[in-house]
This record gives sequence, structure tokens and C-alpha cells, in this order.
Amino acid sequence: MKHVDEYRDGELARGVTRRIAAEARKNREYRFMEFCGGHTHAISRYGVEDLLPENIRMIHGPGCPVCVLPIGRIDDAIRLAKRKEVTLCTYGDLMRVPGSNGSSLLKAKADGADIRMVYSTLDAISIAESEPNRQVVFLAVGFETTTPPTALAIRLAQKKNLINFSVFCNHVLTPSAIQAILESCDANDPGAVQIEGFVGPAHVSTVIGMAPYRRFATDFHKPVVIAGFEPLDVIQAILMLVRQINDGRSEIENQYRRAVAEDGNRKALAEIEDIFELRESFEWRGLGEIPFSALRLRDAYAQFDAERRFCVVTQSARDNPACECGAILRGAKRPQDCKLFGVACTPETPMGACMVSSEGSCAAHWAYGRFRRHEQRRAAS
Repeated sequence: MKHVDEYRDGELARGVTRRIAAEARKNREYRFMEFCGGHTHAISRYGVEDLLPENIRMIHGPGCPVCVLPIGRIDDAIRLAKRKEVTLCTYGDLMRVPGSNGSSLLKAKADGADIRMVYSTLDAISIAESEPNRQVVFLAVGFETTTPPTALAIRLAQKKNLINFSVFCNHVLTPSAIQAILESCDANDPGAVQIEGFVGPAHVSTVIGMAPYRRFATDFHKPVVIAGFEPLDVIQAILMLVRQINDGRSEIENQYRRAVAEDGNRKALAEIEDIFELRESFEWRGLGEIPFSALRLRDAYAQFDAERRFCVVTQSARDNPACECGAILRGAKRPQDCKLFGVACTPETPMGACMVSSEGSCAAHWAYGRFRRHEQRRAAS
């Protein structure tokens, strides 16, 4: 554990935050968005915000793939699972995400639907091999990090000629979401939050590299610092952002050099490019329709596309009007700003995806008690 411990050294962290406090200008505020849900959990778990000056605010972004999946797509998955011939395979986080009218995959399973939690795409392939009379559908979600394993499953299914395997594809793209957030700021959207820089995602960047972020520096004049998930990674990235803002620079910097290469993972990118193509538009929870922000299977792999095989037509559905998950995902509100948070909405009784997913910001605030400190400060004032 020595290597990990070095990235969690409290004295080193305090030293870096003292530098942040010394260099952050007292006459202004700094507003940085950590896009990735993994960063949100690291910030909450290790109390990073408690170490920062009051004029530096971290804004939680939409970097939770389960959270940004709209209700309409959850409803699609439930309808697929209820087909008598279908076995739906999915990751555990998706089971409890609310669909329309209080439905969920977990409730559908309790009602008799054949829904199985898997740990990898290869588990779904194994089920399709062992049960040739079932139509096995893998519910694929995630950013660029989880897209290569889905591509691998499709490649393997083709090689094995598994005509009973298909993918319900919901893979989405990080740069498109960042651009949508910045464009809403430029358009003076009253619901938009002003952001001066981004803590760039770690695992996504190991796949796509640094190039896709460059337009945010050149076109929007916003710095991006790609950072690892350890507390010292995040704190160092914040220091790098403060220095860029102070210097009037807008650059893409790589704090996570031990894992992220300039060009990313070329082999993984080639697999993605071969099997998937861009959708013209895709709905994101909290962000609405974003053009060219998601992937679908190319025509050459249409036989493994569950949307085509089962003629899936998504019908948009509204979120619970009392749930602020959408506003939280775009950074306009914090979890504790939601009236349901910690009252009607808890991990045992989640009202929105942000409380369900292990990467959700509401789950992070609940798990590490940040909301309790907020309540204490509010009561004291």
C-alpha cells in the first residue's frame, strides 16, 4: 500500500492546500467543475473541500453514467426485460434507478422478468452461450471507459456466431457533455452555472487521451487539468487550475501522467471506431438533447443491436418534479439543495439516480456525511 499511501499523505495534502490558499487571490472567486463522479467521491471522502479556501468552489458535474441516463431509456430497458424471450444483463447500479411511475429493473425482476446482474460483458456472453434458447440483451451504459469492453463483447459474439446476443447501447461521450455545459453558459442560460475550469476525468482520459479537450481551451478559453482519483491528485489539479486562472492561461494539462498518454489508448479507440458510430442526438438527464453525444452500433453489426432487433422506440419521460437530480448533474444545485435529500430520498429509498449510483453526487454526500456539516453550518448561522 506504500504507493497508494503516498497519494493520501495528509501532511503533503496540507502543504499543497497551503500553496493554494497563498496563491488564490482574495478579491475573486474560483469556480471549478470536477466532471467525473469518481472525483466527486474522492473530494467528499477525503474532505478536500474542507481544506480549500472559501473562495474556491468545486461544482459537481454530470460524470456519473448511470445518473445521466434518462428515464425514457430506463423504461426501454424495463420493457425489454419483460419480454418472455429476453434475459437482460446489467450492472448492479442500474437495478434501482427509478423509471416512470415508480418502476425499476429491480421491481421488474421481482415481478418475474429475467434480469441478471453481471460483473462484465463477458458474463453476458457466457450466459448467451449456455442458454441458446434465450435472447440475451446486455444493457450497456457508460462513458468512453466502458465502451471498449462492450466492443469486445460484440467482437466475441460475432466470432462465436451468437445469434441470441445483442446490446442495448447507451454509451455516451464526455467531451460532448462538457461542450453542452459551456455552450449553455455562453448562451446566458439562466439555469447554467458559471465555470472557470475543469478537473478532467481520469479513466476516460486513459482511453481518449488529451486531444478531445483542446477545443475547450481554444474555443471557450477554459483550462482543463486531467487528474487522478487520489486526494493529492485532485488537490494538485486544483492548484494547477488556480495558477492557470491567475496567469490568464487556458491550457490542457495532464496531472495524471502516470496513466494518461497524449494520444490515449489507440487500440481501444480503433475498436470503438470500428464498431460504433455517432448518434445524431441523445437525451441526457439534466442536460436534455445533446447532438453527437452518444454511440450506436454501425450497420455492419446491426445483428447485435437490440434497438433494431426489438424495434425499440424511446419515449421521453419526465423526472419526479420534486427531484433535483437534473439540476445537480449540470452543477446548478448541490445535493443538499434538494428538498428530498436525506428525507424522502436516501440510499434505502432513492428518488433519483444521483442517490442510487455509486458514482452519484447525492450518494457521495450521504456516504461521507458532507450534508451534516452543511446543516450544522446553516444552523450556526
